[in-house]
Amino acid sequence: MCSILGLMGEDISREEAEKALKETITRGPDDSRLVKIKNGWFGFNRLSIMGLTPEGMQPFAYKEKKTVVYDGKELPEDYEMTVVCNGEIYGFRKLKEELIEKGYSFVSDSDCEILPALYKEYGTEMFVKLDAEFAMILYDAKEDQLIAARDPIGIRPLYYGIRESGEYAFASEPKNLIGLVETIWPFPPGHYFKDGEFKKYRDLSVVMHYSKDDVDEIGKKIHDLLMKGVEKRLDSDTPVGFLLSGGLDSSLVCGMAAKLLDKPLQTWAIGMDVDAIDLKYAKEVADYIGSDHHEVIISKQDVIDALEPVIKALGTYDITTVRASIGMYLVCKSIHETSDVRVILTGEISDEIFGYKYTDFAPNAEEFQREAEKRIHEIHMYDVLRADRCISVNSLEARVPFGDLDFAEYCMSIDPEKKMNRYGKGKYLLRHAFEEDALIPESILWREKAAFSDAVGHSLKDDLAEYAESLYTDAEYEEGIKKYTHAQPFTKESLLYRDIFEKYYPGQSEMVADFWMPNKNWEGCDVKDPSARVLSNYGESGK
Repeated sequence: MCSILGLMGEDISREEAEKALKETITRGPDDSRLVKIKNGWFGFNRLSIMGLTPEGMQPFAYKEKKTVVYDGKELPEDYEMTVVCNGEIYGFRKLKEELIEKGYSFVSDSDCEILPALYKEYGTEMFVKLDAEFAMILYDAKEDQLIAARDPIGIRPLYYGIRESGEYAFASEPKNLIGLVETIWPFPPGHYFKDGEFKKYRDLSVVMHYSKDDVDEIGKKIHDLLMKGVEKRLDSDTPVGFLLSGGLDSSLVCGMAAKLLDKPLQTWAIGMDVDAIDLKYAKEVADYIGSDHHEVIISKQDVIDALEPVIKALGTYDITTVRASIGMYLVCKSIHETSDVRVILTGEISDEIFGYKYTDFAPNAEEFQREAEKRIHEIHMYDVLRADRCISVNSLEARVPFGDLDFAEYCMSIDPEKKMNRYGKGKYLLRHAFEEDALIPESILWREKAAFSDAVGHSLKDDLAEYAESLYTDAEYEEGIKKYTHAQPFTKESLLYRDIFEKYYPGQSEMVADFWMPNKNWEGCDVKDPSARVLSNYGESGK
């Protein structure tokens, strides 16, 4: 990862800006730089992934089609624009060649160095050209304009707030902005900010025309697009690793990568010291693809000890996000401490597109599609947030093949009648797409999904609930929830998470829309807990 900061206003001191930037030093421990722009500060914490030389350090400044090389403290007075970006620009080499033909020159191999040149050539139209997961802030010194933008899914984080002076502040995480603005908001994915307005440039949930492809053609396109999505994300100047839960999504990512690479993968799985479901399945996949596999075993005490650091890192109180983050945080901590891996491929976003256990209860195709649209809109607050924070707080970079823009756009356009579970097996289209390849064991390809926190170990969820129960009496719980009106806690566990959240992010609960829950309007989904374990169709999933 990396972290970016853009604070506008002449009244902000260097000391204030440095303090804000240091809040996310774990996102970019390799180097840190803060520069004064004409009306504020740009900051960058670097995790070196692409273009590892010092010349790849941001912010990048431009003048007369050339990157400005400066002393790292003060920008030249006559620079034209500067940019900070946390992102991966896929296919940047082709774009770079096109820009060189137009007379631009560059000093590094960094993918993000091309962004000011793209803006100079295309203005805000550049954003629809990007095949990327990114968050960026750009200052156009000639026009005295601040421009910010975020990728269409929100895989890379960006937050903003308005200062008392009326100036805007932008940063990778809310913790950068605590104390600088009154209210912190997530930057809307698929938007850019210019002239004080947010403008949408791409919305993957809007489907103008559904594909008329039959099931076999759908399978071929899913297969080919996802393979391309994985291949793009293997491009790194530092070692790449893989989270392997033993479930369908992470197993497919590993299976595809194993086929594309000519060396054994580095894979990691995590499980409780009792009743861990997925360790055996992860090992089965690892043995099948020949990966160098690592198991991380955790205890009840490890889970309890990790709870507060996880909520501090996440910036959320959402129940299912916190539960699922414990295992991911601890496995990434182990990767950081025991290996030289810097990039992690994960299996997020598949559920939002192809369905959860609860979407089996969708009453019709229209409702199924509407739910998918809602989940894609909100995923930056839930599963994508979980992956970003758990990985970045351990100084690693997350890459999400299921979030590939071409792949996601096509899958959202598939006739929802074909995506619904009419086959006696959830995610049938995805499974069918990889039947012939034999990239992973057939038993794993057709295995039912387990909730991630259950997969780490059924006891994880129970341990957290029991811990919360021990902290509050019934009377304390009833009194405690009265403190909160937005997203009011409804169990002792959710009260505990909210109390910890407020310790680090006081009054900022609206950064998250609400609790992630199944659609309570559907028969069979009006449940009191977000875990799929409480649904009547969970069945074989937990085994």
